[in-house]
Amino acid sequence: MFTAVVEFDGEAPAAIAPPVEYAVAVDRFLTRSGLSPASQRVYRIALTTWAWMLVDRPSPVGVSRRGAAAPVLPLGLIDSEFAADRLAAGFAAREAAVGARTANRELAILRSALSWWRAHGWIASDPTTQLHRLAARPASTAEPLTEEQARAVLRLRAPLREQALWHAVYDTGGGIERILALNVSDLDPAGRRTRPATPGPDLHWRTATGHLLTLLAAGRTTGPLFLTDRRAPAATPARDRCPLTGRGRLSYRRAAEVFTAATGELDPTGRGWTLRQLRRN
Repeated sequence: MFTAVVEFDGEAPAAIAPPVEYAVAVDRFLTRSGLSPASQRVYRIALTTWAWMLVDRPSPVGVSRRGAAAPVLPLGLIDSEFAADRLAAGFAAREAAVGARTANRELAILRSALSWWRAHGWIASDPTTQLHRLAARPASTAEPLTEEQARAVLRLRAPLREQALWHAVYDTGGGIERILALNVSDLDPAGRRTRPATPGPDLHWRTATGHLLTLLAAGRTTGPLFLTDRRAPAATPARDRCPLTGRGRLSYRRAAEVFTAATGELDPTGRGWTLRQLRRN
């Protein structure tokens, strides 16, 4: 978990010339943060997300977010009269897309950078002063989607992986973690079910879902059924890595984030629904 304050190496503020661009300020902040390479990557992703908010543009989601470069903007935009409103709107959107816990962590990361930049005299204000940590919404308050809402979700234009996952969640009524744990070898396409030897409760699905799952597994005989969009880290266990593509098993967090972002246009509140709401009881 990340905190709002990062310890630095004690370098005097005057020793660093003020940058013009936001991206350069991010680079200097991370270089002197003392964070591990993995934590620096997480911080950079979060700070890039805030950059999109500052220019009043939607932040990329999913794998495109991880590889997205920050939009080119002057660091001084943070001191503009509209920065606070844009960040507030963006913070609310992030909470809807990824949940309070992740949004709060990203706010803490931004505040850490703002504090360091202010200490060096690069910016004069903190546009996040009116933002407050969000309380997580209890899962019990999220009502299951109606049949009409679920059908609207399943009609969304989405990549094959998402279509197959959403259909499987709705059609089988199975636990989401259970579905994400499936391997290609667990499928019984002819029987439209999981094979009897598969660990966990049996899952059954209808023809349309079976067709999507078959397409998703095409060309593969082993490895996770639902894969990430990029190669897995070297330390990933073999059971969670596709031997053919090297990609990792899709995590619940990523699947949930993509679903909430995709359903924002359908949810009357604009927040987006949760993947658990799609599951039949």
